[in-house]
Amino acid sequence: MKKILLASMIAGVSLMVSAQEATFAYFKYTGNDTRFDKQYDPANQYLNPILAGFYPDPSFCRVGDKFYLVNSSFSFFPGVPIFESEDLVNWQQIGHVLDRPSQLPLDGQGVSRGIFAPDIKYNPKNKTYYMITTSMRMGNFFVKTKDPHQGWSDPIRLPQIDGIDPSFFFDKDGQGYIVHNGPVDGGADYEGQRAIRIFRFDTKGDSIVGTYRQIVRGGTHVEARPIWIEGPHLYRIGKYYYLMCAEGGTGDWHSEVIFRAPLKSDIMDPASWEECPNNPILTQRTGVDPKRPDIVTSTGHADLVQDKEGRWWSVFLGCRAYDGPFYNTGRDTYMLPVTWKDGWPEILEKGKPLPTVVNKTGLLTNQSSTAGTTLLTGNFSYTDRFDTPQLNKRWIFLRNPEMNRYKWGQGGLTITPSTADISQLLPLSAVFCRQQHTTFQAETEVSFTPRSDKDVAGMVLLQNEQHNFVFGKTLLDGKPAVILERAERAKVLIGSAFLKSDGKLQLKIEGDGRYYSFFYRENGEWKTIAAGVDAVNLSTNRSGGFIGNCIGLYATAK
Repeated sequence: MKKILLASMIAGVSLMVSAQEATFAYFKYTGNDTRFDKQYDPANQYLNPILAGFYPDPSFCRVGDKFYLVNSSFSFFPGVPIFESEDLVNWQQIGHVLDRPSQLPLDGQGVSRGIFAPDIKYNPKNKTYYMITTSMRMGNFFVKTKDPHQGWSDPIRLPQIDGIDPSFFFDKDGQGYIVHNGPVDGGADYEGQRAIRIFRFDTKGDSIVGTYRQIVRGGTHVEARPIWIEGPHLYRIGKYYYLMCAEGGTGDWHSEVIFRAPLKSDIMDPASWEECPNNPILTQRTGVDPKRPDIVTSTGHADLVQDKEGRWWSVFLGCRAYDGPFYNTGRDTYMLPVTWKDGWPEILEKGKPLPTVVNKTGLLTNQSSTAGTTLLTGNFSYTDRFDTPQLNKRWIFLRNPEMNRYKWGQGGLTITPSTADISQLLPLSAVFCRQQHTTFQAETEVSFTPRSDKDVAGMVLLQNEQHNFVFGKTLLDGKPAVILERAERAKVLIGSAFLKSDGKLQLKIEGDGRYYSFFYRENGEWKTIAAGVDAVNLSTNRSGGFIGNCIGLYATAK
């Protein structure tokens, strides 16, 4: 398979001629959470989350000495970030699985549409990697490759799947299967009831064979009417097949449950499966102190992998909450060791809070930070001057971008504004990175000459089209000014100030839990545009959807 490298995204040459451009000289980000301010041994311990910020629905696999991990990306492009590691802790982003528009059409998609719950698997029989997922536009599909560094195929669609969250399983004899969340046969008995279905999969024909069987109806403890059994994964471990699923929805009642069937049984027969008597095997919904330090909620949507030493590990999503149910950082990726008892796995003992520092021996400590590194956990700071041939992999676009509006490589990042604004389901003239800390600072310098009060360039904080902040340079009464707008369904101007000149403008945002402060500077001291602004509108609990807050460099001109 030929190498595919987002050629249009790394050209760094604008194809447009426009006198009105916004140039961002740099972007600086600093995260400083008390959660990460801990003494630990990086050779034998690691921090949770292992991927901080909007990295939900993790799935991973091991091939030889390497591990590969993917996450949901919804309506951001490129889609499905993919990471590589040799020790399960020190991850390097090697790119995105869906890196061209033919794989990922996103026109008109809301922020939390797009790509849901990717699953990555390796089939040793044909030495092929598979990534299967649900697209809100294309339905269920998979892509494949012989080398994750060299790009992935165009989508191969699976119209037989009625539902979401498909995942692959390849048995030792080469037989392939797909499990997924689907409607309940005969109709649901109550709201939120779902089922797990299974298909056979032909690896030679890249196609589903025959019809599905429903192997789980409703979930575990069915007398309690469980909701949203989803995110299934199949494994062959020891004497059993295991089917592990998320249950309870993606909020505070989220959990992970598991079933098993003997190897000699027919895994497509629902009678083969028995429920773990200790379900759920992962949750933070009950039995933990609501005032505990380093609170993590909503844990679930897990995957399992075995390392070279035979130990089992699980990755899963969770949320770093503040003020009860709120979290602006989205759903992170966490990891814990798996323990076994009586042939059943357990990810986290009931009533035990999820730990921030976890023991793991043999970690690689000699990995140096480079310009291309995407920093993923702990407290850190970085400055991006956009002076390299490729954008750092932390930067993503909302929907399919018009790449001729961007140039970089010397003199910062220059964006030619489009007429689209943050409230519209259109490609924006903007690049985004994730808010990875509850306590953070973000800063930039923008050069921009607005022509009307409809023209704005600066920073945005994005949760979705109706929940966001716009902080930038514009015209007020025909004069250059800086404005701050907050949107929680309705848009409100909460701060403004006239500028002394039409020159360079520095902007800074400081966030601390629920409250953010906004500052600007022309030549002298920082000045406050608004302090202690309620940013709960950036919380998923308030806004709905599935992403975490993203910080954008943005320009629009009507």
